[in-house]
Amino acid sequence: MESKQDLMLGPFLALDLTDEKGFLCGKILTDLGAEVIKIEKPGGDPSRQIGPFYKDISHPEKSLYWFAFNTGKKSITLDIEKSEGRNLFLGMAEKVDFVIESFYPGYMEQLNLGYLTLSRINPRIIMTSISPFGQDGPYKNFKGPDLIVWALGGMLNICGDSDRAPVRISFPQSYMHAGAAAAASTLIAHYYRETTGEGQHVDVSAQQCVEWTTAEIAQIWEMNRLKVGRTGQLRVRPTTGAKLREIWPCKDGFISFRVMGGKAGAGFMKTLVEWMDCEGVGDDYLRQRKWEELDLGKVTQEEYDLAEKPIGQFFLAHTKTELCEEAARRRIQLLPVNTNEDILKDPHLSIRNFWRELEHPELETTITYPGPFAKFSQASCGPCHRAPLIGEHNEEIYQKRLGLSREKLISLKQNGVI
Repeated sequence: MESKQDLMLGPFLALDLTDEKGFLCGKILTDLGAEVIKIEKPGGDPSRQIGPFYKDISHPEKSLYWFAFNTGKKSITLDIEKSEGRNLFLGMAEKVDFVIESFYPGYMEQLNLGYLTLSRINPRIIMTSISPFGQDGPYKNFKGPDLIVWALGGMLNICGDSDRAPVRISFPQSYMHAGAAAAASTLIAHYYRETTGEGQHVDVSAQQCVEWTTAEIAQIWEMNRLKVGRTGQLRVRPTTGAKLREIWPCKDGFISFRVMGGKAGAGFMKTLVEWMDCEGVGDDYLRQRKWEELDLGKVTQEEYDLAEKPIGQFFLAHTKTELCEEAARRRIQLLPVNTNEDILKDPHLSIRNFWRELEHPELETTITYPGPFAKFSQASCGPCHRAPLIGEHNEEIYQKRLGLSREKLISLKQNGVI
């Protein structure tokens, strides 16, 4: 495993005050080599109670959610609401490069730990604030769990089936977008600091990050006054109302495939028809169809149904692997809908050394984690060690770095500061 010195942010230090709204930001920074110190409340961060748990054992040191989004970080416990805790935080802030927080707007200022205070003692510091709706505006004090942000960001409106109410994606998504955007924004501010010597406050609104994922929808409305609605596994043609299937069941799961025509699709549609004929399940309508002339903007539901039925039956007779391997050989645009198990077995990811095995000595095992999100020719990236235990690095940070005595550490713990 590479050392921090091999990574791009190796010399830089971040204090991570986030909850689940901002975990991903700190994880990306540590994947890039920054030393990220996760500051938890005494007794542990409440997010450690988020499941699922290792072997279904509900315990703050066994949260797989915590494991996933805090790899590579160090942990100290600190109550910044207590005066001694605040002073310890300010002492650390004098020497760090980044502070990441996801409290409600104004909370850090109430503790006199806002950006203006921190920048006075450390003009180079970059403070990144992640919140549901940003640090100002009429929504700034609104509560913002994933469902609310997904809805107000516009994405919820297009998720689900057309004949039902909107549905959210089961795993929380809005703060994944916000965390990734926060990391990118932090690095942009970092570049600015390297150029000018000045730090700055980065304000990340999760709502705005979600809205960015719907960018083409706003343009479709602005230019054509067409509303993009919910279509589930189908794609609805706005000109004819025809519903075209995009997700198809097969023998052991689902594949993604779209009936197409014209220059883009005629070639592989003909090839699919030939493949079906080779297996003795051809169809007269498919053989006679002039695929070069098929215009999806004009196709009727009846025409499409005549094509969908035999193709759907053909897919049901094969497994995902059979379909995808033969489609690749025949150059047909068809791909699997991968499960978690499929992804772990994916040969492409394996050959690219994507997966990382991280040791968990406290569990006497190793766990497989997603590795680098990108490859770099002159450096490396990705998780280097497991997520920290509660206050695992208290002694290292408080005694070895800040020079506090063991007696002082005991006193701080007794007083609920750490």
